[in-house]
Amino acid sequence: MAMAAARRAFLNHLRVPVAHPAAAAGSVSFARLLSSTTEVEKGSFLDKGEVADRVVSVIKNFQKIEPSKVTTNAHFQKDLGLDSLDTVEIVMAFEEEFSFEIPDNEAEKIDSIKTAVDFIASHPQAK
Repeated sequence: MAMAAARRAFLNHLRVPVAHPAAAAGSVSFARLLSSTTEVEKGSFLDKGEVADRVVSVIKNFQKIEPSKVTTNAHFQKDLGLDSLDTVEIVMAFEEEFSFEIPDNEAEKIDSIKTAVDFIASHPQAK
């Protein structure tokens, strides 16, 4: 809960406009939505190994983290020494890297590299 509040405060401070891609493109036809669903069903999710590599890269490039401490099982607070605001920044970096918005209720659950990889690899909008 505190993470969501910190994230909202951080975003409000930056005044980052967030627009849904479908709204920006105009109305989306039912046929297009159906074809998108079909693509997802065909397995258009990202490869978990690729996601893990990209997540580790994002983490290693974060200023407050010593790259040698980053492992695929690292916990943000316990192993990497990040606080809740740092975690919000990391989640925002994941959103930028994978080109999709992570809902606040899901962002609160991302507390380690493993949970980040699992969530992103299972999300159909991740690119």
